[in-house]
Amino acid sequence: MNTLRLWRLLVVARIRAQWQYRASFVIDTIASFATSSLDFLAVLAIFTHLHTLGGWSVHQVAFLYGAGGIGFAMADLFVSNLEQTSQLVRTGQFDVMLIRPAGTLTQVIAGDVSLRSVGKATQASLVLVYALSGAAIHWTVGRALMMLAIVACGALIFSAVWIAGSCIVFLTVDGDEATNAITYGGNFFAQYPLDVFGPWLRRLLGFVVPTAFVAYFPALYVLGKPMPFGLPGWVRFASPLVAAVALGVATAVWHIAVRHYRSTGS
Repeated sequence: MNTLRLWRLLVVARIRAQWQYRASFVIDTIASFATSSLDFLAVLAIFTHLHTLGGWSVHQVAFLYGAGGIGFAMADLFVSNLEQTSQLVRTGQFDVMLIRPAGTLTQVIAGDVSLRSVGKATQASLVLVYALSGAAIHWTVGRALMMLAIVACGALIFSAVWIAGSCIVFLTVDGDEATNAITYGGNFFAQYPLDVFGPWLRRLLGFVVPTAFVAYFPALYVLGKPMPFGLPGWVRFASPLVAAVALGVATAVWHIAVRHYRSTGS
């Protein structure tokens, strides 16, 4: 049985199991929607005092928030169970995964599905609709395709960040906070234009933890904005390549971390 088919079977089984508790699903979804909405209210609060933020209007920032938020919600839906890696390592349950005829990464990811992320995706989608209603975009086939690429590449980049970030627990065991700082923190930074950050943070977000490629650089093309910082124009189209490289690197880091795993010692 190949890895993709096994992952699909495990995920479908998890979704069916969670769907048996429909009331819980509805409550979790509404709570996720409401919590995510508070984040965007903070963005709107900023624009009660400013006309632009780093040269970006409220609708343009909303575009970053919505497009990046959908990608993050998709990653959260399918790979956020990596947050349980710390518990698996601490309790010794990760040892069991090592002797099963399936990859450890596949087993951890498919161990649960975060259906509450539907609420996040819905909220981000509504924000994106709001952004598109006032961003005055000159639509072309290329820009329409870029919109699809933003969501897909965003999901893959955030998934890569989640995978690589979760490897911290193999070194520290209780590395949950550090992992969350990378994943949820990365989502926070992706909601704002790179122009508002200092040079060292721009380099970190653009080329180390590549959250700038989630929405910011593609958005420059969709919104018709010039390339900043003296960067070449092709960077706006590099998100698919960055997503592929990031996912490959993250997967390699996971396998290296697992090879050096020495159990709990208990």
